[in-house]
Amino acid sequence: MNIAARIQTSPGVAPSVASFEALDREACLKRWRKQFDHDPPRYVSVEFMRKVFAYEAQVAAFGGHSKAVRNVLKAHLKETERGGKPKAGATAVPSPATLRPGAHLVREWNGRIYQVEVTADGFQMDGKHFGSLSAIARQITGTPWSGPRFFGLART
Repeated sequence: MNIAARIQTSPGVAPSVASFEALDREACLKRWRKQFDHDPPRYVSVEFMRKVFAYEAQVAAFGGHSKAVRNVLKAHLKETERGGKPKAGATAVPSPATLRPGAHLVREWNGRIYQVEVTADGFQMDGKHFGSLSAIARQITGTPWSGPRFFGLART
C-alpha cells in the first residue's frame, strides 16, 4: 500500500493532514511555534509550513527515517558545521542497483504524483512493467531523461 493510501486509511492521520491545507499564514505561524517551540525561519512560505506539518503527522503515525539515513544526515551535519564538505562517498540516497524489490519511488511531475514499485526484474508503474527507470522517466516526461536522476537517485 502506498504512503498516500496508508495516510488516508490511518485513523487520526488523514483528517489532520487534510486540515493543514486550510491553515492560513497566521494559523501556520501559531502552530509552528506550538509544535517546535520557536519561530519559523524568516520568509518561510505557508505551503512549506503545511508540508512540514503533514510530514510530522506522517512521522508520528508511521515512524521517521531509518537509522542508516539518520546516521548519514548526522555525519553531513557535523561535517558542514566544521566548515567542510561531506565526504564524496557519503550519501543517504540509494543507487538504483541497491533498490530492493518492494521499494517504492515517488515523483511529482506536472501536478501528478507517480509511484513506481521496484520488482525483482525491473519496475512497475500504473500496472505496466518497465525494464529501467529511464524508460519510466521517458514515459512520464515524453523526453529522454536519466531515470535515476529523475527519481532523485543520482547525484547532481
